[in-house]
Amino acid sequence: MYKGKKIALLLTTVLMIAVLAACGSGKNGGNAGEGSSGANGGTANTAGPAEAATTSEAGELTIKHKLGEAKVKKNPGKVVVFDYGVLETLDKLGVEVAAVPQASLPAHLKKYEDSKYTNAGTLFEPDFEKLNALEPDVIFISGRSSEAYEELNKIAPTIFMGVDTANYMGSFTENVKTLGEIFGKETEAEQELKALDDSIKALHDSASGSDKKGLIILTTGGKVSAYGPGSRFGIIHDVFGVPAVDEHIKADTHGDSISFEYVAEKNPDYLFVVDRDAVVTEEGKQAEPAAKLVENDLVKKTNAYKDGHIVYLDANYWYLSGGGLLSVPEMLKEVQEGIK
Repeated sequence: MYKGKKIALLLTTVLMIAVLAACGSGKNGGNAGEGSSGANGGTANTAGPAEAATTSEAGELTIKHKLGEAKVKKNPGKVVVFDYGVLETLDKLGVEVAAVPQASLPAHLKKYEDSKYTNAGTLFEPDFEKLNALEPDVIFISGRSSEAYEELNKIAPTIFMGVDTANYMGSFTENVKTLGEIFGKETEAEQELKALDDSIKALHDSASGSDKKGLIILTTGGKVSAYGPGSRFGIIHDVFGVPAVDEHIKADTHGDSISFEYVAEKNPDYLFVVDRDAVVTEEGKQAEPAAKLVENDLVKKTNAYKDGHIVYLDANYWYLSGGGLLSVPEMLKEVQEGIK
């Protein structure tokens, strides 16, 4: 009888030890599972809809953009830029770049013609051989280089940063903030945007409160196109607040082809002129000043001409570049001065 009790006690003890061992194993396994989820799956799942989300372990950002998604390390070393607005913003934030298309640099970015920068080709035709040899860490593009996205993305993470003309300030602000995050310049980016927002508000309040209306035209090769709200130059109406003399101009990249009879008929109080030929001319040809074309007998009948409000905009900012921390403040100043 005693022997039976002893065996039963021994079995109970063994069973308890086994149970405790199993509990301990379960507890340790649980911690391992949570750690795995938090460090790997957890990070990926908490990225959410943000345009830039940091993966803390590797210091890596996931950037979602119009053409896809790119994973890029913070403070990338070799930077290639195919958008002059992005180049402006990086310049303003004090970020060095490695390569740019040097053929058509706007006047305010001519320092990037220096031989210390790799010539990356043209905005429409990147030099893939040079870029492969450079082995960049990140490439920034916009509309003019978008056809080359797939090929560029094979060389390095490629991020589309074109400005959405239908949401100019929203997309511009997002681009600046994303660049600030990538290069650790968040504070500087916020300061620049705040100063710009204050200036824009002052101009918008003044312009939108007036009954005077404006018309934007682009001249090239003796032809004229009109641009309205939502267009590539629509920031004048949509952001700066100048009322449009015609709300129904097609928001097309190339604008609406018009005649000077149209200009006379609409009779704008302000006529904003972008002279494409001032920055893009055929080799060997001398471009005539836009004023020679624009200030004709029909236009001389408009309020804009009579009141001295034909505003010739700097095409370096408005046509070649735009959407950067150098051009947008200058664009604002030109409109501000033009409507005084």
